[in-house]
Amino acid sequence: MKTVINIKTIIYITFLVIIFSPLTSVLSQEKQYDNTAINIIKKWELPKALNEVSGIEWVDDNTIVAVQDEDGIIFIYNLEKKKIIQEIKFAGSGDYEGITTCNDDAYVIRSDGYVFEIKNFRSNDKKVIKYSTDFSSKNNIETLTLNTKTNSLIVAPKDKDSKDDFKGLYEVPLGTKTRNNKPIVKIDLDAPALKNYKKKKIYKTFSPSDVAIHPLTGDYYILEGKKPKLLIMDANSEIKKVFKLDSKHFAQPEGITFSPNGTLYISNEAGKKSANIIEVVIK
Repeated sequence: MKTVINIKTIIYITFLVIIFSPLTSVLSQEKQYDNTAINIIKKWELPKALNEVSGIEWVDDNTIVAVQDEDGIIFIYNLEKKKIIQEIKFAGSGDYEGITTCNDDAYVIRSDGYVFEIKNFRSNDKKVIKYSTDFSSKNNIETLTLNTKTNSLIVAPKDKDSKDDFKGLYEVPLGTKTRNNKPIVKIDLDAPALKNYKKKKIYKTFSPSDVAIHPLTGDYYILEGKKPKLLIMDANSEIKKVFKLDSKHFAQPEGITFSPNGTLYISNEAGKKSANIIEVVIK
């Protein structure tokens, strides 16, 4: 009788192990990749003119420049005064998604892949040069940052790349204004780090809304606005972490930038609450 009971017990325990092992694995992956340990240090509520804020760039300790996805205007926002101190018109209406700067020049990208180079953007004699990255509205470009080491813009498709199983980050050297066809890094959409976010149409697994390069580590910090996430990847295309952002605080993160000392800022479009810029620290 005891032997029968022991056999039944062994079978029952084996059954439980088989059933719950996949769940344990999933929870383990979520703990590793779905960490929401992001501390909010400070928040700036933005005025209605920036309800559709789509890109930001750190300029100095008190200043961030921003664009929104309706009008061809660069907004100069003073963090200390908590207000817009200047508006610089560079083009007509359009879906402007990202902004970066290099010395006295600003660069804005439109979702169809066109870059607007605004030379001496804060002066009265600014000059605007428009050129293509050879991406189109089919790719839906929202990301833009500057790689200071190579003096190149960095752009990435939000929707489809040349193949569905990756999203590349591509350089556009400021000297040639021509995009390199080979990405400097790739987001592998089949990577274990993205397993819990994988979509039936794999190119929808991760949709970059902006990118910034950490000034101290050189890592790429890539946002997704649709399902708020922050992906950190090194220069070898290794995904180091994926953070699921709390939508209560990050309603639709569309802009990201660093100060030279590594302070991280993320901007969010307006949802139920006002648009904002948030200073955060990652544990």
